[in-house]
Amino acid sequence: MFQNTKCECGHQNPVGTVLCESCGKPLDEKLLADEDALLEMRYDGVARRSQKANPHIVDKVWNFFSSVKIAVYLIVITLLGAAIGTVFQQESTLINLTENSEYAAFYKEKYGTLGVIYHALGLSHTYESWWFIMLLVMIGTSLVVCSLDRVLPLYRALSKQQIRKHLQFIKRQQVTYSGIVSNDPEAWLDDMGKQLKRKHYRVYRENGALLAEKNRFSRWGPYINHIGLIIFLLAVLGRGIPSWHMDQYLSLYEGETRQISGTNYYLKSVDFTAEYYKDEELASNQKGTLVAKKYETNAVLYKCTADCDDPIKEPVLTEVKQHEIRVNSALSYDGLSVYQNSFQQRVRLISVHPTLTNLDTMKQLGSFDLLMDDPAREYAVGNYKLKLIDFYPDFGLDDQNRPMTKSRDPNNPAFVFRIFGNDTSAEGEVYIYFAMPSDKSKTYGKLFNDSFKQRGDSSGRFAITVENPVVDGKMNNIKYSEYMTYLNIRMDKAMPYIWVGAAISMIGLIMGFYWQHRRIWLRIDEEDKLTLGGHTNKNSFGLRADVAWALGKTGIEVQPKALDNRRNDR
Repeated sequence: MFQNTKCECGHQNPVGTVLCESCGKPLDEKLLADEDALLEMRYDGVARRSQKANPHIVDKVWNFFSSVKIAVYLIVITLLGAAIGTVFQQESTLINLTENSEYAAFYKEKYGTLGVIYHALGLSHTYESWWFIMLLVMIGTSLVVCSLDRVLPLYRALSKQQIRKHLQFIKRQQVTYSGIVSNDPEAWLDDMGKQLKRKHYRVYRENGALLAEKNRFSRWGPYINHIGLIIFLLAVLGRGIPSWHMDQYLSLYEGETRQISGTNYYLKSVDFTAEYYKDEELASNQKGTLVAKKYETNAVLYKCTADCDDPIKEPVLTEVKQHEIRVNSALSYDGLSVYQNSFQQRVRLISVHPTLTNLDTMKQLGSFDLLMDDPAREYAVGNYKLKLIDFYPDFGLDDQNRPMTKSRDPNNPAFVFRIFGNDTSAEGEVYIYFAMPSDKSKTYGKLFNDSFKQRGDSSGRFAITVENPVVDGKMNNIKYSEYMTYLNIRMDKAMPYIWVGAAISMIGLIMGFYWQHRRIWLRIDEEDKLTLGGHTNKNSFGLRADVAWALGKTGIEVQPKALDNRRNDR
């Protein structure tokens, strides 16, 4: 059925308009009949898409997201989900755990049955889960739709305000006054306009009517707040882009260099130092314990410039920055930040400087540096060449007494070399070297080297040993790490946008809280009858005070309380 929305003032209003966008006359018959009720001025009675009659499927989706009640529900559900994510430790904070089975074992061991359930439900990675991200997307969608559903019609209504308003519109405002103007109406209107300007109102005149308005910008505060929140949410969601956000942990022994996962950067721990409090500096209940006073990692950051993804060639690394990383003093470079997290006392062999000796002549043929992690494949020692043919970081024997490695950590490293020289056969001589000598490793070394000799792979003329491993109580020709340092690697390109969104949101909040949109309409009709109405989105006390003050300056004395129009409360 066709609905006539043209007002008596001649303005054609969109379907669904409650108050005429021009003169303000109520268009709804029930609202027009109830002359004692104050008008709903939240959106100046403009038509909104969410109030459309006979909505289609798109309109229903629009109505769903434009509902403030739905937005509140979404926020509450998101807050509850975020709270659940804090019950137990999140996977992203667990250092040195990478496999799902390792996470499952951790939650079972630390939290018991509840931990198993927590991990099985995926709550151990709440903030990266699909449902949590979906909630954030729905909140963002609701903010966009709510804003568009209200701000565009409101802007249209405020930009088309008619100065001479309908009598019903004026009489049904929060602040009202009716009386007779004893002076010349035009002169009185001029004086009233001057007084309102002194209160910083913008005054408009037309045909015996006046509109005074100030702080209209405050009406846009909530929507500016929404823009800030939308930018904030988009930035948070942007953290899901791998190149935008990183928060991981890296453990390094002294002297160790490792790649930062997901980047072309490598980090080396040159050395680590820890300083502890003395007993006299500690409380009585802490004496006799080691309490760290200061600890720092002297680190070097490298960038791979060539052969970065080549599985055979060594990557070409270029030093980009060196920094002593301490708590609250991070290494920062091109958006990447490395923070000192913690440390652990853990001795680990880094390298040795062994010597090749001819057992027949007991002549030392030369020395070389041997790394425990990723050793080189060939070494030149004097006139000899040593080729590494096998490497067991953590040497052991399987069920059939065959050599194997128990782990990738150099807990008991064994190196199998083939030695080539002028006095060796073309195939060279095989020798197995244990870098961490112990009774067991010596037994293994003798056993395997004798077997090589019996097989004809070795003449038994060569030996690899570390000369003078201890000098004056200190390790010699052996380099080891006493500490393992744990570093937190962070990159957050979304953070500037998060701050921008938060700043815009705060500006919107300040605009909405500390300023009020105040409007005063008045008209003088036949027999010099004055009708005045005023509205504000908050703080009607201040509006009443402004009106009473301006009327008093023009010769009409009235108490602010007498201007309060609360007939709809009776």
